[in-house]
Amino acid sequence: MPSTDDDAGDFGLLSPLWAGTPVARVTSDRAVIAAIVRFESALATVTAPPGVAARIAAVGADVDPAAIARDARGGGNPVIPLLGELRSRLDDEAAQWLHRGATSQDALDTALALIAKDAADLIVADAAAAVEELAAHAEAHRGTVMVGRTLTQPATPITLGLKIAGWARGVAHAACAVREHGTLPVQLGGAAGTLAAFTASGADSIDIAARMSRDLGLLEPIAPWHVWRSPITRLGDALVELTDAFGTVGENTAALARLGELDDGAGGGSSTMPQKSNPVHAVLLNAAARQATHLSSMLHTAAITVDERPSGAWHAEWAPFRELLRVAGGAAAAGRDLAVGLRVHADVIAANVAAAADDLLAERARFSYGAAEPSDYIGVADDLITRLLDDARKVLA
Repeated sequence: MPSTDDDAGDFGLLSPLWAGTPVARVTSDRAVIAAIVRFESALATVTAPPGVAARIAAVGADVDPAAIARDARGGGNPVIPLLGELRSRLDDEAAQWLHRGATSQDALDTALALIAKDAADLIVADAAAAVEELAAHAEAHRGTVMVGRTLTQPATPITLGLKIAGWARGVAHAACAVREHGTLPVQLGGAAGTLAAFTASGADSIDIAARMSRDLGLLEPIAPWHVWRSPITRLGDALVELTDAFGTVGENTAALARLGELDDGAGGGSSTMPQKSNPVHAVLLNAAARQATHLSSMLHTAAITVDERPSGAWHAEWAPFRELLRVAGGAAAAGRDLAVGLRVHADVIAANVAAAADDLLAERARFSYGAAEPSDYIGVADDLITRLLDDARKVLA
């Protein structure tokens, strides 16, 4: 389906983190509808006569998301009005086979799994690119001694390369977690999660789900997971790990930008102060990390279920899950841009080291390790940089 300006659903006016990024397009209302249609077409491919699946896919190509969203209030989810719209466009045979044996949760869970897979692929790609850029900075600044700070105060010397290598390792491990949990299972259970409608017709219901998973590029479910929400919460937790890692990059970059040691190359301006060059990428990463934890907590709240399909818990999951994908996607894009644009002001770093030299070497003086210079800390830091970067590259390989 060709992308259009309204693919972002809402345009992200108050969400500059993800507005206009690829993750906005793959998580849009239009993308959700297309994913539901993919589910229905895949189901028909396995269960219906030849040609039905193609007819379902064809009539679902230009459905109006705004109309479906408005009509969703009547049944509490968008699948019901979408099916009505599709049936109105189908011939009698295809309409009879549409959604046969499935329930609304099957369609929407699988659609969100498709959305999540597309978003996770983008997120991992941007995060991996950020790791490579950060690794290059770490290599370039193996010998750049700087003030190490604990609890905001000068501590002992470190190197900038060591600090950035730590950022790279954190992002790499988080991206690996997103990659591991980014592909969810197909959902197919029918009205009460028993696959009864398929069994009643003599079909091999487990085989239907398996064939659909292969068609859609999703995991094969062991059984329907209507009330077992771990696939969602595990991915949510991985996305939070990633925003935490990028938030650490943003928080440190902003703090060092205040000291004039780094800037993120964003050159963000001010509406009133022409001299400002704000570290916008760092600011957005900080915002993402603060939003993501609350979105993930909502997923865990929704995972407490009752009956064979819960009243409200599942419904509460949709919006925070999609927003978490967007926030993490925006963070990965901003993190990549920060890493690409990162600028080091070595003269300021050196001046700060010289000004704090007595404090930085106080530990050595106290324990009578002998005379030292800040540069004496390069050797051990160099070994740690190698270990961190090797680990980062290994987990993403």
